[in-house]
Amino acid sequence: MLQPPPNDLSNFWMPFTDNRYFKANPRLLAEAKGMYYKTPDGREILDGTAGLWCVNAGHGREPIIEAIREQAGRMDFAPTFQLGHPLAFATAAQVAALMPGDLDRVFFANSGSEAVDTALKIALAWHRARGQGHRTRLIGRERGYHGVGFGGISVGGIMPNRRVFQQLPGTDHLPHTHDLARNAFSRGQPEHGAERADALEALVNLHGDTIAAVIVEPLAGSTGVLVPPKGYLERLRELCTKHGILLIFDEVITGFGRIGTATAAERFNVIPDMITLAKGITNAAVPMGAVACRRHVYDGVTGAMAETAGIELFHGYTYSAHPLACAASLAALQLYRDEQLFERAHGLEKRWEDAVHSLADRRNVIDVRNMGLVAGIELKPRDGAPGARAMETFRRMFDTGVMVRATSDIIALSPPLIVEEEQIDRMVSTLGEVLDGIE
Repeated sequence: MLQPPPNDLSNFWMPFTDNRYFKANPRLLAEAKGMYYKTPDGREILDGTAGLWCVNAGHGREPIIEAIREQAGRMDFAPTFQLGHPLAFATAAQVAALMPGDLDRVFFANSGSEAVDTALKIALAWHRARGQGHRTRLIGRERGYHGVGFGGISVGGIMPNRRVFQQLPGTDHLPHTHDLARNAFSRGQPEHGAERADALEALVNLHGDTIAAVIVEPLAGSTGVLVPPKGYLERLRELCTKHGILLIFDEVITGFGRIGTATAAERFNVIPDMITLAKGITNAAVPMGAVACRRHVYDGVTGAMAETAGIELFHGYTYSAHPLACAASLAALQLYRDEQLFERAHGLEKRWEDAVHSLADRRNVIDVRNMGLVAGIELKPRDGAPGARAMETFRRMFDTGVMVRATSDIIALSPPLIVEEEQIDRMVSTLGEVLDGIE
């Protein structure tokens, strides 16, 4: 009889991790409930990051667990190529009901990365269906993060993600919106920077009518919580409409209540042509991603085949609308409604804002920025060692019992939407104490 191999940490090649350091100094999570993780030795870790921006309703929620368990017993898998199952259509309807405007056609993927690549392919297909197949150029933004598919890294703007990998041809980038000199310690949307959207005009002048789509995070999370300047997204929408370019909002992080509304598009009152979703769509219980499209995008692609029968979009995934993911999503969306978690996040925003901005005078803090239940605390980089100060902060915080995120020299906070005021105070006070103890 085969014996299981020993668990010595060596076999798992960890993502976005310093594998050699981690395996010499492991920090492991073994259980999760509500606002807390537990380590294998039983220590509680207050979750200041909703897992990875994704556990919006907190950990171990029974309605979601039960929905997954029940669905696994009824039907574990069903294909959605030329077939369907009821939960797929029910989940699409529930997701569509949360989207603004007519973003009510939903294509399912399995992650944010897949959702982004799907949206980019839909954009190309839409232009081709309209007889504008020459529109193949895709525009992202510096300091943008759109996952790790080849499409996502090509339009993304995080240099380490792109440095060693070949990118798709025909991509370009808008400048980022971060302006530390003028906007440091802004509360909510910064006053300065809307004019940076006008860089799209320069790209149109450079590339002509070859641009198919622009993709941006309305609020950039993984690069350190970059909140859009007042008027920026409105101007970008205006320019995309003017030049016949599809506008895609990557809301993998901001979707499902993170900034106090179902979507950032709703919060900013700017309607894109597509929204990419993931993370909170299932409260992270089962992997799932999605693209919500405006009706004219869906109709443009599917209508091109009106004269003949056949597949309209040659794209999809084995696990698109996986039954367990659909069950988890339906339960999570119901939980968000029952507990009014989006409204709760909105109600806590001012309390959260005041708390995180109390860190402004802590050691090495050069900026604090916030919106909804998200905050970025930017630290002065160490000479010759960018990112080292934030990484040390992350490790010390975990060892002290609070989980945060470190990205470059920025500490990001994004707790589950069930966070209580005393837990906010603990996160912030612990972070302040840790920062004061780091050179």
